[in-house]
Amino acid sequence: MEFQRARNEAQRDQRRNTILTTAAAMLKEMPVADVSLNELSRRVGLAKSNVRRYFESREAVLLELLNDEVERWIADVDLAIVDIDTSRPAINRANTFAATLALTLDSLPILCDLISAQASVLERNVSAEVILSHRRAFNARVQRLSGLLLHSLPELRTADVSHIISSTFLMVAGAWPHGQPSKEVLAAYQADPAIGATSIEFISFLQDSIALTIIGLLTRSTMERHYPSPSLQKTARLLL
Repeated sequence: MEFQRARNEAQRDQRRNTILTTAAAMLKEMPVADVSLNELSRRVGLAKSNVRRYFESREAVLLELLNDEVERWIADVDLAIVDIDTSRPAINRANTFAATLALTLDSLPILCDLISAQASVLERNVSAEVILSHRRAFNARVQRLSGLLLHSLPELRTADVSHIISSTFLMVAGAWPHGQPSKEVLAAYQADPAIGATSIEFISFLQDSIALTIIGLLTRSTMERHYPSPSLQKTARLLL
């Protein structure tokens, strides 16, 4: 594909979108680690120096793609929680919301791959300006997710909502790579049942972990409301 120089803002936006779309297509074929700026430039039909007119590095491309994927995920969550009945017991709603997050994340493997690389790879070869732009857009999306969580579980405190969402991203970052074992790891699992027992199934692990986090924070919040004194809280913990 050959491009002429973009002459106006609309053409520049189209060029940026083409780069992002091409990067997303590459991530369907390969992990984040294998996406190179050279190959991305070749597929887009631009010199690498021209791609850098729009993104300063391949990490900058992938960070913007991460924000786009988070946007898709939140839209999926929004649709999925419509049927959550807020009159049901909180523990039931916690389990339903946890299942919704786990299932929607599993349906977006590109997002999970990008989340798992965000801190260790994607934020390492970019300027402070790119980090600020990415984090501001990312945080705006997370605020929308916070609203969806509070809608389903209004009993949660604001600090608890932030904790749950941060924990979810950290769980994905750790669990996703372990849930996508290499052929060699799969062979080891088959060769030794004791080793195989250490494998994780991404959806069930994530769902259980999120549910336990939500229920634990709900329990702590309830306990602190009923036992405002620190000494009473300590006694209550011993009795639980």
